[in-house]
Amino acid sequence: MTIDDNLLRLFIFVTMFAVVIQAGILIALYLAVRASTAKMEALAAQVTSKALPTMDTVQSMLVEMRPQIATMTANVTESSNMVRNQLARIDATLTDTLDRTRLQVIRADELLNRTMDKVEETSDMVHKTVVSPLRQVNGLMAAISTGFEVFVGQKRRHPKNGDGVSQDEMFI
Repeated sequence: MTIDDNLLRLFIFVTMFAVVIQAGILIALYLAVRASTAKMEALAAQVTSKALPTMDTVQSMLVEMRPQIATMTANVTESSNMVRNQLARIDATLTDTLDRTRLQVIRADELLNRTMDKVEETSDMVHKTVVSPLRQVNGLMAAISTGFEVFVGQKRRHPKNGDGVSQDEMFI
C-alpha cells in the first residue's frame, strides 16, 4: 500500500461519512415534512369540518335573502328619490316665500317713506298756513293793543318770561 492508496481510502472514507450525514439530514427533513403534513391535514380537516358548513349556511342565507335585499335596495332608492323631490319642492316654496317677503318689505318701506314725506309736507304746510299767520295776527294784535294803550294813556306792561317772550306768545 502506498501513500496514494492510503490517501484514496481516506477520501473514500470522508466521502462515505459525508454521504451518511447527508442521508441523515434527508431522513430528518422527511420526518419533519411528514409531521408538518400530518398537522396540516389535521388543520385542513378541522377547517373543512367547521368552516364549510358555515360557508354553506351563509351561501344558502344569501340565496334566500337576495330577493329581500333587492327589495330593500329598491325601497331605499325610491325613498331617496321621494326625499330629494320633496326637498326640491320645499326649496322652491321657501325661495318663493322669501322673494315675496322681500317684495313686501320693500313695498312697506316705500309706503312708510311716502307717509313720512306726506307728514313732513303737512307739517310744513300747517306751519306756513296756520302758525305763521297766527303769529303775524298775534303780533298785529299786540301792536294795536299797545298803540291803543299808549293812545289812551294807560301803558301797561305785560309780564315777560326769561326769554323776553310774553306768556300769550308762548302758547302759540
